[in-house]
Amino acid sequence: MTGEPQSICVIIAAKNASDTIATAISSALAEPEVAEVVVIDDGSTDATSSFAQSCDDGTGRLKVERFDVNRGPSAARNHAIAISSAPLISILDGDDFFFTGRFAAMLEHDDWDLVADNIAFIQQSVAGASSMVPDRFAPETHFLKLAEFVEGNISKRGVERGETGFLKPVIRRSFLETHGLRYDEALRLGEDYELYVRALACGARYKVIRNCGYGAIVRGDSLSGRHRTDDLRQLYEADRKIMAEYTLAPQEQAVLQEHERHIREKFELRDFLDAKAKAGLGGALSHTLKRLPAAPAIAQGLWRDKTARFRKKPQQVADIRYLLRATPLNP
Repeated sequence: MTGEPQSICVIIAAKNASDTIATAISSALAEPEVAEVVVIDDGSTDATSSFAQSCDDGTGRLKVERFDVNRGPSAARNHAIAISSAPLISILDGDDFFFTGRFAAMLEHDDWDLVADNIAFIQQSVAGASSMVPDRFAPETHFLKLAEFVEGNISKRGVERGETGFLKPVIRRSFLETHGLRYDEALRLGEDYELYVRALACGARYKVIRNCGYGAIVRGDSLSGRHRTDDLRQLYEADRKIMAEYTLAPQEQAVLQEHERHIREKFELRDFLDAKAKAGLGGALSHTLKRLPAAPAIAQGLWRDKTARFRKKPQQVADIRYLLRATPLNP
């Protein structure tokens, strides 16, 4: 037990989210445990800030600030942490929302430094998503270890990305302060992953419960689905920094090396394709000759892309799916 108050600051870093920000803010303000909602408009070119301000419910809990230029989600979240004070921090994306009663289930026990719950991934075409009642699951709990968390972020064939990186934990501010942890502002891809790996390397108790309290809308134009080639480089270099800065068990070191290689190979393929788009096939081949160790990754990536058309068509995507496998409870 920590004896800390169970009051939460919800942080929303948003860019061009005028269509969804009101739903996100309203769902946060509706939770009685929420003492602060801090919205950082990260250089939007639409009316995100105005729509966010219009959600003020008169309780004094909402604060909205705007960056004149886009600085990325890490910088936005770090600024929100700096201008807030609640002892618990919860991250909410600007196009997602909380289900009613989310935090009551998460805060029922006090044996964690980070605690995450189940997520419902809901297709954009589903009407009334924010008012739906999610399925109920048996109250199973699990504590994530570093190696398991990292492994869950390594893509497998047929799966675009790993799963554990999608978790949206509540984080103790005191743990971040004790270990000097903040988001790495060089990262615009995998910034959550990097922070949570470092927290686990510092000994964080990362608890996962099966109750579903977070709704994530699946959109074809999601910002998280777009990234620059250099974002991949920054991410695999972040793995290298973690391995250099922390004393890790052999299994932890091995899985981080695997993740680093996995991301680096994606970078090499994208870098090759960028060179081809810029200078044609001859320029791409010249680029590869200068990076011969990367040639196998490039060749394998090209082969996978070329043969993708011959693979079986993917199964129809469900309107709603849950991140964590869990045992449903009867209604």
